[in-house]
Amino acid sequence: MDITPLFKACIKTVKTRNKAFGIHSPTNDDKQRILRSKPKTGFMATARDITSQITKLRDFLLEHRERYLSFYNDVTGDEMSEAERDQIDTGAQRIINTCCHLLKEFRNDNRKVPLSLQTRDFMDAVIDLIDSYLKSVCKIHSELKALRVKRALDIRKLSRLELPQTKSNIPNPFIQENAPKEENVGTEEVDNTKSKLDLSENEVAVLSDEGELSAEELQMFESENVQLLNELNSMTDEVRQIESKVLHIAELQEIFTEKILQQEQDIDRIANTVVGTTETMKDANEQIKQAIQRNAGLRVYVLFFLLVMSFTLLFLDWYNE
Repeated sequence: MDITPLFKACIKTVKTRNKAFGIHSPTNDDKQRILRSKPKTGFMATARDITSQITKLRDFLLEHRERYLSFYNDVTGDEMSEAERDQIDTGAQRIINTCCHLLKEFRNDNRKVPLSLQTRDFMDAVIDLIDSYLKSVCKIHSELKALRVKRALDIRKLSRLELPQTKSNIPNPFIQENAPKEENVGTEEVDNTKSKLDLSENEVAVLSDEGELSAEELQMFESENVQLLNELNSMTDEVRQIESKVLHIAELQEIFTEKILQQEQDIDRIANTVVGTTETMKDANEQIKQAIQRNAGLRVYVLFFLLVMSFTLLFLDWYNE
């Protein structure tokens, strides 16, 4: 026997009764849950917000990793410009610094709240996990920056490779074109010496000087070439030194970032130790005060006992006389 209509009628009756008595039905999210969801605390909400920011940064860096490190996509037009890379580095560093500051404030605020020991250990473990997650993302960013610098330097080295020196087949217009001009001028002068005698001696001297450079000029140009070559070699050496220094600076920056995170943890640990030491000193001072008060009371009792005994002895001595 099918009792589905009866079951539906019972459900409608229960809903109507609950509505009449003001009993709210569970939401759509809680209908599929056997146990009701617990209300979210401020601690978990803040931890989730910080973790989501770090996750967004990690996903962004991994998503643009290939374009960030690619320097050979000129044909496809998918190459990232240096300005975009600098913008990514600046934004990532700003997000990392912001997350570090928020995590530090989050840790300090939670330590000010009076909680049980188990809850305190749980919160500290959650904050430590978020801190280690931030360190891993910071390491990814540092590795990307180091690879970017390394690949840029490799490309510069490849672009500076010298081609084999071969003799140029391009004719020199100053020599090979002026020579036939001189020959033509000479033949014309020989053939037309009697008919064309209008050229002056200065014009003939100028035409004769246009052929080749003098030995002094060649020597001067050679000395200038040697000087320029020496300057170029010195500049190349300086550029190589700068490249090595840039790589070293990138490595030091990565180490510096890790050390900063470690120092923040050490500072937090020292702050906790100082707070605990201060509380211990307060307890010790109170115990010292109590001990001093007890000693003072004991001294009063001893003095009172001595005075009573002294007066008793005096009274007995007087009484015996």
